Amino acid sequence: MTGRIIPHANIIEIRQGDSFTIQIQLKISHQNINLYGSSINMQARDDNGNVVLSKLASEVDSANGKFALVLTPNDTNIQAGDYFTDIELSTPDGSINTIFPADVNKVGVLRITDQITR
Repeated sequence: MTGRIIPHANIIEIRQGDSFTIQIQLKISHQNINLYGSSINMQARDDNGNVVLSKLASEVDSANGKFALVLTPNDTNIQAGDYFTDIELSTPDGSINTIFPADVNKVGVLRITDQITR
């Protein structure tokens, strides 16, 4: 599970071909929120706007706002480099909110670093 999230830089960094799980728990005013019926999706695109990764999060405990984005070696086995990314929450009432990056003036980056062992 070689990866990390650098929140202030809005970067998710993962070694090419590795597994990485992004744990998500959403709260309002330090209180768990019920996200039953909601979905969380991550996409990454190259400079031409082509989707290189699209992943739907798994529900861990949606009643308490817990989800997990489980990236597999197949998901991360893309060319090393930086890709534009975000993670969005879609709720049953039809609203969509970007949860990463949290700053609406920033763009998220998925950074795939080179692997050695293949």
